[in-house]
Amino acid sequence: MARTHAPAADPFLAALAAALPPHGFWESPVVVGVSGGADSVALLLGLHHVAPPGKASQLIVAHAHYDLREAAAEDRRFVEALAARLGLRCESQAFAVRDRLDDDGEGIEARARRLRYEFFAALAHASGARHVAVAHTADDQAETILHRALRGTGLAGLSGMPAARGLCEGVALVRPLLQLPREVVRRHLASSGEPWREDASNLDVRHARNFLRHEILPRLAAGPYPAAPASLRRLGEQAARMSGALASAARHLLDEHASRHAGGRLVVRTGALSTLDPHLVAEFFVAAWSREGWPQRDMTVRHYESLAALAIDGRSRSAIDLPGGIRARRVADDMLEIALAHESAT
Repeated sequence: MARTHAPAADPFLAALAAALPPHGFWESPVVVGVSGGADSVALLLGLHHVAPPGKASQLIVAHAHYDLREAAAEDRRFVEALAARLGLRCESQAFAVRDRLDDDGEGIEARARRLRYEFFAALAHASGARHVAVAHTADDQAETILHRALRGTGLAGLSGMPAARGLCEGVALVRPLLQLPREVVRRHLASSGEPWREDASNLDVRHARNFLRHEILPRLAAGPYPAAPASLRRLGEQAARMSGALASAARHLLDEHASRHAGGRLVVRTGALSTLDPHLVAEFFVAAWSREGWPQRDMTVRHYESLAALAIDGRSRSAIDLPGGIRARRVADDMLEIALAHESAT
């Protein structure tokens, strides 16, 4: 089935259509995350335009709003009106995040993002959708890679956001605009005369991502590094390839040299690990954190390097306390135990 009816002269629509999954995208409902901002409005209108005959009506508009801005109600009304104009189903969900920090220190932005994707996943399941589309652009990708690099990420973090990943069982999260600069997206929207909502908080450079977006990257591009955003994205693509290879090797090692025990404890047999390259051993622990579902937000490359050092040569220290209340400790010359601190102490 052809995926696009976009005129070749429109680079935005042509690029959007080419970025959609080649098989099965239009065979079931598609949930589209729409905040009301320019990028998500362009994504929704673009998908509505390039959909095969009779398929545009199965787009489902999903709008999450929070108790962080007085204009949130206006954003919701704007998105609902847009969906109604297109004849599409719209589901919106309000979330209270301002004064609700979890015990693990989850911040407001992280909590809002988690709740948003949980909402998208639940809506997809309830609607029989197999894809959720969101509107991250090439500029978002460059910002993400730079932000993670400055926070001290590892190779996987430098990979940035994947164009597609599993969101939940049977549902894929896709980012069809990830190769398109924000300027191209907004130029297309402006040329079509379509309005969008502006979030004033996105201009507040006290927030790290906004600081990079408005202060750092424009100066780099206007100064001696005009290709900075594209270079960051290429770095991400190269890191993704290398990260994939390392992750595969690390998962194999994890299967061979680690086992779960009562109380959620992970026991690592370090004999074979001590002969390996420290970078591969660090990736071993990245894979362990992912498999065990332990908090990863505050884990940096230094934490994983410390774990690798403990596994390779634990003579200098016997235990490490890690974010999320996790403790790694040596329980024998060739064995580590990793668990929640209160479990490890028992």
